[in-house]
Amino acid sequence: MILVPTPLGRHALTRHVAVKASDYRDGDVVPPHRHARAQLVHAVTGVMRVTARGASWVVPPGRAVWMPARTTHAIRMAGDVAMRTIFVERKALPEAPDDCVIVEVSPLLRELILAAIAIAPVREDDARARAIWALIRAELRSGRVVPLRLPLPEDRRARRLCEAFLADPSAPFGLDGWADRAGASARTVSRLFRRETGMSFGAWRQQARLAEAVARLAQGQAVGAVAGALGYRSAAAFTQMFRRALGRTPSAYLRG
Repeated sequence: MILVPTPLGRHALTRHVAVKASDYRDGDVVPPHRHARAQLVHAVTGVMRVTARGASWVVPPGRAVWMPARTTHAIRMAGDVAMRTIFVERKALPEAPDDCVIVEVSPLLRELILAAIAIAPVREDDARARAIWALIRAELRSGRVVPLRLPLPEDRRARRLCEAFLADPSAPFGLDGWADRAGASARTVSRLFRRETGMSFGAWRQQARLAEAVARLAQGQAVGAVAGALGYRSAAAFTQMFRRALGRTPSAYLRG
């Protein structure tokens, strides 16, 4: 189901900040679009798969994606998604990053986002609304950026390989096997990945598995089932990779 994003509503939090609540079903897609304001997009429930600027991000509950103004992006829903978005003009958050990034959403930030959504449309001088925004801004300044960016190459051969891998991440192929499926030599694929993603194919594959793991875990799949679906021989091997990449075990990461 293709959903056309609705125009920015008039639920203003302050003069330069607005908020919006949107609910989607599993499999819904928001097609490529952009906004004049930057956005902080958070899913209270469900997982969002966001693509923008030649990269892909998996955004589970407990995380949010920062989207700079006028950035064309698309979002696919995994599970029923309760999306809560804050639209921000540059002057309201001049220190905001110029790139798309995933940030951790602390329990306090989550409650502040929900409070901003729940508050009735307010006057520009509303003290409570200004206080909520000041706290949101403070939380964003101290929030940790999460390394879940998956760069996507533009070359059609490398992109075809990426799409094949993402469709079947448990396939037991090495670089030669994946390159053959993409219609290129292993040497060519290796060169393309270095040039277009800044990563080796092996590093890209691990990052892709990590992103897929986060999405599956957030949807409630067991660690052992996720490990098998991603081609790991054991849950222990998968947990070791996860801890090495994100500094925590899968269960601790989701609790965080």
